Amino acid sequence: MDATLTLKATATQAAVTLAAIGQGSWYLGEGLAPRRDEVRALQQGLDLGLTLVDTAEMYADGGAEEVVGEALKGRREQAFLVSKVYPWNAGKRSAIQACEDSLRRLGTDYLDMYLLHWPGSIPLEETLAAFERLQADGKIKRFGVSNFDIDELQQWHDLSGDEGAVNQVLYHLGSRGIEHSLRPWQRQQQIPVMAYCPLAQGGRLRRALFAHPELQALAAELKVTVPQLLLAWAIRPVGGQRDVIAIPKAVQPEHVRQNAEALNIHLPDEALARLNAAFPAPGHKTPLDIV
Repeated sequence: MDATLTLKATATQAAVTLAAIGQGSWYLGEGLAPRRDEVRALQQGLDLGLTLVDTAEMYADGGAEEVVGEALKGRREQAFLVSKVYPWNAGKRSAIQACEDSLRRLGTDYLDMYLLHWPGSIPLEETLAAFERLQADGKIKRFGVSNFDIDELQQWHDLSGDEGAVNQVLYHLGSRGIEHSLRPWQRQQQIPVMAYCPLAQGGRLRRALFAHPELQALAAELKVTVPQLLLAWAIRPVGGQRDVIAIPKAVQPEHVRQNAEALNIHLPDEALARLNAAFPAPGHKTPLDIV
């Protein structure tokens, strides 16, 4: 497995290298699948090297964190654990309590990364102060943001400096708006993209992507599945550098296995050209896509 991404060293943390595909947990803990299957899928992903596990207090009102916590029992050190705080819980004191509640549900005493889930009305200075206190207390190792467009991210970066580790945003072949302004700026600052819904969120858009004739033809030629093609595209190196880690959610064992195998898929230039022709990036700034 050579598809890795490195989170740069900061004043408080050493550099960390992760597989460029991790595991999401949105919709876990909602009764859509047996809990034992959800737990097993996360553990299978860990076994296959998908060590980043992303969750949030929002998902199933904390239920997803409980599923993740069960999956990590006895193997916490194998995972790079990420959770997110609601914007209205991101105050100087409220973020402390929210993080402690997440830690309790997860059955751990620290997070590898804590993210502000999306921009809200609480001043970023307050959130940063809370994150820094949590970091000083050993409850989080790194922190960052989610669903921040370029103006908001620049403001956050001006406040946090090199400690602002990542920006988690929606990104997939059918939603390439971040490539115009946001992703290039993040590359300059060495702030990786954590791509949620890299296979598109379920529904009409995902069905359209999976059924697209060019994607089906290209996947068949490369002897991969369409989801694997989409994951390999999302984490593709740009300018010889990987700056995206994708976090698909999977419950079925075959889907988990296929996600891990996508780390070893190399997309030749001709394949990338065909994908660009079928799904061109916008030539102008577009609003940040959020679901």
